[in-house]
Amino acid sequence: MTAPTLAPIAPPKGGATTMKALVYLGDGKKAFQNKPKPGISTPTDAIVRIVKTTICGTDLHILKGDVPTAAPGRILGHEGVGIVDEAGSAMRAFKKGDRVLISCVTSCGACEYCRKLMFSHCTDGGWILGNSIDGTQADFVRIPHADTSLYPILAGEDEEPLVMFSDILPTGYECGVLNGHIMPGSTVAIVGSGPIGLAALLTAQFYSPAEIIMIDLDQKRLDIALRFGATKAVNSTDGKAIESVLALTGKRGVDTAIEAVGVPATFELCEQIVAPGGHIANVGVHGKPVTLHLEQLWDRNIGITTRLVDTVSTPTLLKMMRAKKLDPNKLITHHFKLSDIIAAYDTFAQAATTGALKVILES
Repeated sequence: MTAPTLAPIAPPKGGATTMKALVYLGDGKKAFQNKPKPGISTPTDAIVRIVKTTICGTDLHILKGDVPTAAPGRILGHEGVGIVDEAGSAMRAFKKGDRVLISCVTSCGACEYCRKLMFSHCTDGGWILGNSIDGTQADFVRIPHADTSLYPILAGEDEEPLVMFSDILPTGYECGVLNGHIMPGSTVAIVGSGPIGLAALLTAQFYSPAEIIMIDLDQKRLDIALRFGATKAVNSTDGKAIESVLALTGKRGVDTAIEAVGVPATFELCEQIVAPGGHIANVGVHGKPVTLHLEQLWDRNIGITTRLVDTVSTPTLLKMMRAKKLDPNKLITHHFKLSDIIAAYDTFAQAATTGALKVILES
């Protein structure tokens, strides 16, 4: 696909200082409202004009009240690509007019956690976009520590698939595949065939597992997973997913169980299907307590990992795409104008009916 021709950057119409944005209003409420256009707060900031963004399952968790750090009045969104509209005086890597990929995680690059490559726990950043500061589902967004929180878009490169590299692909890869210690010849189960589960499926194949079993309630998504490279699919609507997985693995279980939903039942399913010596890699955002069945797992040499994406893998994943080893376009199912974002949320939230995976919102 040929990259679109970009119009010259222009200020808001009539020199206005406002913009349109999707705002979280609390208690499941949201609205597309006028908001002040952000400005430079510190010399390391950039103001990015959003060209394309998307909606994440985490945004739905915020709307449900699962993320208390996201207060009413917050502009949602932590993914997108755009053009630098203003560059802080201390910025060195980017300038006005540069096309950029926005990382969902902000990194100062200098604190104790950043030096450990745990950018998600940056003491002056981490996952703040659309959470503790205003996010990307807007005409403009302020990016703190922009030099270390943006990635350049190559000349002629299509922007649309790059949106998948803001969050979904590094999340599935880091929190699921890398934390799950997938090895050549291993057996993997991914519980949840939504966008994150499918991102884990696509990137798990880098390591040539012998079996990748996808588990979900939605047969349409399981059919997609089989097209994406899953070797088996288990529809869990009959309540017999555990028995099905054990039957497929000779009663042994799986070497890696990836939880990609974020509800108690799916995590507990992972506990039941993991083999001795295996790994449970949690990816889902959990808003309720989960029972850890140590009475069953204490002697089974199980590793359980949790993680917020650090986006340290973003450069690697971009190289895999550019080498034609990864096709992020597979994850995109719907397109909307940013002005139609309420309809886009309805489509995304009703995925069982609409078949939505990732939606692209274009300014």
